[in-house]
Amino acid sequence: MTLILFNKPMGVLCQFTDARSPTERPTLSGFGLPGGVYPAGRLDRDSEGLLLLTDDGPQQARISSPRFKVEKTYLVQVEGAVDDAALEALRRGITLKDGPTRPARAEAIDPPTIWERDPPVRARKTVPDHWLRITITEGRNRQVRRMCAHVGLPCLRLVRWRIGGWSVEGLDPGGWRRD
Repeated sequence: MTLILFNKPMGVLCQFTDARSPTERPTLSGFGLPGGVYPAGRLDRDSEGLLLLTDDGPQQARISSPRFKVEKTYLVQVEGAVDDAALEALRRGITLKDGPTRPARAEAIDPPTIWERDPPVRARKTVPDHWLRITITEGRNRQVRRMCAHVGLPCLRLVRWRIGGWSVEGLDPGGWRRD
């Protein structure tokens, strides 16, 4: 069984080929990953951070299926001021168009010491930005982004930092290691 921890850069698709635009959008095939592994879950093209890849189907299901409630922790840069009401709403769970979310762990944090994003996040002098640490046990399409927007905090940058006991710490964007 192979398990790969990969730090997915922003702009990279979580697949090995892109039938829609094979020469224009970067995919996982450009990072020298071993053959026969597949993503256990996904990260949006505009998100970055930890992606696990495995050649073990049951392990892939255990990691990615919401049924197993594997925790996923995100560092989220949001636009606007974070208040207690927004954090409490995230902690209770939010009703999105596709139904209620499970309660999340959410807290405001100091800006983390992580790699620079390419391209950088656009800074606006008149609108503050803040960082959150959000941990969920689901993984719906763009869930963390939609949860933040629902409480009035549009997401500027989203970095998946941890999945279960695995962390992206120590991996540069585009870097990977075997577990």
